[in-house]
This record gives sequence, structure tokens and C-alpha cells, in this order.
Amino acid sequence: MVDGYEEEAAERFSDETERPEAGQGLPDGAVRAELFGARAPLAEKFAERLLTDGIQRGLIGPREGDRLWERHLYNSAVLSELLPEGATVVDVGSGAGLPGVPLAIARPDLRITLLEPMARRITWLEEIRDDLDLHVTVLRGRAEESEVRSRLHDVDCVVARAVGSLERLTAWCLPLVRPGGWLLAQKGASAEQELDRDRAAITRQGGERAVVRICGESVLPSPARVVAIRRTESVDQGGASGVRGRGRGSARRPHKRRKRKER
Repeated sequence: MVDGYEEEAAERFSDETERPEAGQGLPDGAVRAELFGARAPLAEKFAERLLTDGIQRGLIGPREGDRLWERHLYNSAVLSELLPEGATVVDVGSGAGLPGVPLAIARPDLRITLLEPMARRITWLEEIRDDLDLHVTVLRGRAEESEVRSRLHDVDCVVARAVGSLERLTAWCLPLVRPGGWLLAQKGASAEQELDRDRAAITRQGGERAVVRICGESVLPSPARVVAIRRTESVDQGGASGVRGRGRGSARRPHKRRKRKER
């Protein structure tokens, strides 16, 4: 656990945290400087790779070019508002490296693992890591696999972007999170409705204090919506604490026969 994490996390996730006034966003150059600082050239290099190799290799759609920065890079980087200094972070279902790579560029203090099940995407992530000289770990696997849970556990935060419903994400990801840590799931405009729908399942699986956080209000015209779910510190055999280390065939995982949609 990072020294002082609890105090900093409590402030970042508090319902009383003052939110910046929303506006029309900043000019693109100002946003880039605000989010990436002196490391903006790394973000530009990543964007160039996405627009060339990324499209050719099917990692992003060919129509994403015009909105690449706002929808993908900036939308990922603003998650840093919720991550305390030096936190351990797992990006579940990293895919093209979103949100993990922009976070690693914006916040080199974070200790990030990019978790991805597909071999061709692992190859891409390793290339990006080496090309940008990022201090991240690339790991092949799924969050629900016992081998992954034995290697990745007690992390401060898990982040996920367009991976699955909150009910599934909680079951898959909370066992990786230390008690008192957080799952941060990026969602769209229906984040509040999805949270209301799945709140009971989240509680059953060891989640608490689930709230929607808006990130990037002061810099982006379309801020990111993030569902933040805290892992309970109590041990509950029916929740996340009870499924740690179980294999894919656990009877407590109701979606074990459903194939996860590839990103």
C-alpha cells in the first residue's frame, strides 16, 4: 500500500470534493500540456502509432482518427484525477492500451500493469512499452483467471474501459483490489442508470460506496464518467473476498459460460 494512500484516496473520492466548473473545454494544445506536461511528445507518438499501425492491426476503427485525442487519449488521461501518488494500477482488458498507456504517460509515478488476453494485442502493448520507454508491466490473461489473481492482488486500483457491465466487472476485478482499494470503470452517459441497476450485485460481490465521478470537467468539453467502486474491508465469503484465488469454474461466478466480448 502506498504511504498516505488512505488519506489521499478519501479526499479524491469524497462526496464533498469540490468539482471544477464545467465549461467548453480548453484549446487542444492547452489540454495536451495540462494532461501530459513535458511528456506530451510521448502522447503524440502513441497517437501516431494508433493512427497507423493501430488501424492496420484492427486495434482501433478507421473512423476514430478525427476524435482520437478527445475520445481516447484525453478521456483516458483524466482518470489520473482519481489516482493517488504512486498507486499500483491494473488496466483490465487493455486492448490498444487504453486507458493504461495515456495514464502511464501522464503519471510516471504510477505502477501500471496492462492486462490483456489476446496474443496480438499483447505484442502491440509490448511494442508500445518499448517504443515509448514506459515503465509498465504487460501481462497476458483475464482478471477472472486464478493464475492472474495469484499474481495480481492487493493492488490499489483497477481501471477498465468498455470491458463489460458493472455486475461482471465487479466480479472479475474486485478480487484483484486490496480491501479499501477501488475499481474505476469508465462508462458513458448511462453510467448512473447502470449503477442503479447493478448496485445490489456490486454489494453482494464486495463493493461499497459506489459513485459516479466526472473527470476532466475543467479541460474537456465532454468529460469522462467513471463509476468508482470501493472494495469493502470486511471478509465476506459471498463477495469479492470469497472468490479470491478461485478458478474459472467457480460456482460463485454466474457468467462463467458466457464468452467475453472482445474489445
